[in-house]
Amino acid sequence: MIDLSINTKLATQILSNFIHSEITRVGFQRAVVGLSGGLDSALSCFLAAKALGADNVLAIRMPYRSSSQDSLDDAQRVIDATGVQNLTIPITEMVDPLIANFPDMDNMRKGNIMARTRMVVLFDQSAAFQGLVVGTGNKTEILLGYTTIYGDSACAINPLGDLYKTQVRQLSRELGVPLSVIEKPPSADLWKGQTDEGELGFTYEEVDRLLFLLVDERFSPEECVEAGFAKGFVDEVVKKIQRNHFKRVMPPICKLNNRTIGYDFLYPRDWGT
Repeated sequence: MIDLSINTKLATQILSNFIHSEITRVGFQRAVVGLSGGLDSALSCFLAAKALGADNVLAIRMPYRSSSQDSLDDAQRVIDATGVQNLTIPITEMVDPLIANFPDMDNMRKGNIMARTRMVVLFDQSAAFQGLVVGTGNKTEILLGYTTIYGDSACAINPLGDLYKTQVRQLSRELGVPLSVIEKPPSADLWKGQTDEGELGFTYEEVDRLLFLLVDERFSPEECVEAGFAKGFVDEVVKKIQRNHFKRVMPPICKLNNRTIGYDFLYPRDWGT
């Protein structure tokens, strides 16, 4: 029996304290969240509002022309529920000129451009609002590499990065995230009909159970097969984890001196905290 349930009250306390501590320790009091209308960004917004107060959180909706009205509506429900400050900044006129230069561009490239454009907007508003960008990526997506590097993966802090997608859903119910957000199929809303599970080829519930064994329990792939997972599925997931490691780390620096960033210059005392 693989049990991914969490103590939601304790998790809420730890995550809200984390947001408050990591933002205030570097001299800020505010946060900026990209609000897509999806579950992950909704939970990050709820946690940031709890940690810092609604007036100190800016939620930004960044629709593209193909974005669904349902996503905008769900984002508004989160704004209404939390009382955070908000902006809506369409990205169509920023994205389309680049796409127009490449008529054969596939959906993945278009989606990456949208994700990176949204991050440009968020970090610009981070400077204007004087708040740090709070990330929205969960543990499942980070491990699988189901994220755009320097796009939706870019942030100053990430409170959800150690929560599997199924745990994000559990915690969202505890915090009162609107049911319309919790229950709809997960989607980056990058093009019409796109869903996360459709692209991945498996459900979050299924892959979370496997990832928990591989990562948290340190099972070997062979032990996961013995536990009942199909060998092809295990091999596919392991390959995704390995292939996408570069997305989970800072760019490697070639070591030449005694103390190198990312190798020896690692500890809190190194940057004065």
